Amino acid sequence: MSENESYEQSTVSVIGLGQMGTRLAQAFLTAGYTTTVWNRSAAKADALVAQGAVHAASVEAAVATSPLVVVCLPDYTTVSDLLGPVAPRLSGRVLVNLTSGTPEEAASMAAWAAGHGADYLDGAAMSGTRLVGRPEALFVFSGSPEAFASHRPVLASLGNPVHLGADPALAPVYDTALFGMAWGALAGFYHAVALAGSAGVDPAAFAAVATEHMPFVTSLMADHSRQIKNGHFPDDDGTVEVHAAAMEHLVDTSRARGLGTDVPELIGSLLDRAVATGHGSSGIAGVIETITKGERNA
Repeated sequence: MSENESYEQSTVSVIGLGQMGTRLAQAFLTAGYTTTVWNRSAAKADALVAQGAVHAASVEAAVATSPLVVVCLPDYTTVSDLLGPVAPRLSGRVLVNLTSGTPEEAASMAAWAAGHGADYLDGAAMSGTRLVGRPEALFVFSGSPEAFASHRPVLASLGNPVHLGADPALAPVYDTALFGMAWGALAGFYHAVALAGSAGVDPAAFAAVATEHMPFVTSLMADHSRQIKNGHFPDDDGTVEVHAAAMEHLVDTSRARGLGTDVPELIGSLLDRAVATGHGSSGIAGVIETITKGERNA
């Protein structure tokens, strides 16, 4: 290993020390990487310095110190405002942007970085802040495959780094898609807890059974993804019409127990639209046709 390669594998800079940025820096430090940090409010670096981080006096110093520069800021505008004046310093470095934004912003930032001689990775932390630094923390990245391969050991100190492809816009697409999926599942869980609670069931007791049910649900995702790809929706798991009737039963039961029906009504509306637009006899994955085509009731 050359001296330069050793340097690349042991040094990282983190710009932005909010809740997530601080956890990122801590994970790098715990993994043994020399970690330089910078934040607009300098006091936020104090605790990290006490843990062994190096406090950069400026953004320019933070960028110049490391071949791998990780930014985690409120928005892409802030990233541009901070890095714009020091853009020449990015040449030959890898910029990893863990700031939440849109696919269009990611593509624009990647082009900007390339224009200043930097490789670019857009990314998203998909497991919140609590799991950062643990193997089960999912981080998705997209952009330069070479940059990802070169710095994967450093990024792996954050958790499980998954490279989605060379298109930098993929990370924010996955970020928003997975966020929506998580909220869909959680909304269903919260309603289910309320319904079970109306029968006197303790939330933890219900959750213990619900988590045993989830492997079946995730197996449906895997199977139904194949159905969606093939455009063929067998009714092995019930037709859309059958599920629409079951959802109506859930709405009625919830209403009878004095519960809000926002969640089942939302799903019921989707199922009803699928029936109204000719997908009633399809397997439940056929609902994708209603979503992708934006179909609405006449």
